[in-house]
Amino acid sequence: MDSLDTAKRVLIVDRDLVSRERLRQALCDAGFSVRTIDDETLALKAVMESPPHLVIADWNKAEGSAQEFIRDLLCVPAPRTPRLIIVSTLSEEQDVVRALALGADDYVGKPFSVRETVARVFAVLRTRVREPARRELVFDELVLDASSSRVIARGRPVHVRGAQYRLLEFLMGHPGRTFNRAQLLIQVWGGDSEVDERTVDVNVQRLRKTLSEPGYGTYIHTIRGFGYRFMRPGS
Repeated sequence: MDSLDTAKRVLIVDRDLVSRERLRQALCDAGFSVRTIDDETLALKAVMESPPHLVIADWNKAEGSAQEFIRDLLCVPAPRTPRLIIVSTLSEEQDVVRALALGADDYVGKPFSVRETVARVFAVLRTRVREPARRELVFDELVLDASSSRVIARGRPVHVRGAQYRLLEFLMGHPGRTFNRAQLLIQVWGGDSEVDERTVDVNVQRLRKTLSEPGYGTYIHTIRGFGYRFMRPGS
């Protein structure tokens, strides 16, 4: 495993003691600093007080406290916003799509392979980070402030977090260039991530919806049979 990742902090939020402890031990053996909590409210408080690099959250109901926790987690202000992996017994496509649309970085079905899940943790944490020299991206009246991880459209803040924020940052950083789904998976989710290419489509759709209200949804173009690019409509 990559030694650069092993100093990073992971928080496991799961009410299942056996599942929680199996994963905790495996991550500790891999060199991570691991904390476990079985309550979403306490977990969110812990994130605010001492933010981890990544949260692994159990999600066994399509609605309710777990989903609210995920939404609240991804609203944590930068630079405290952690990466997120969801583990769940829900295995229908609509459940995976909903989780990724909320902004999760990866989705692991239960029962899970501990070795595979640890590998996914490494993969998510190896996702490429933004270039520190690039502080602000501006496109017409759409502004992405990388120093605070905020998006402003026509003078008003726009809620863009998690994978969708990183997707927008990458596309805005390369205006007019077309990227296929495999390239975006590498750049936004990390080259070793095992999430499939539909992850890109789901997050593009969600991002477009978010940007549509201030009038920027149409700036993300679908290039049929290839992928996506960011540019002014009609250019």
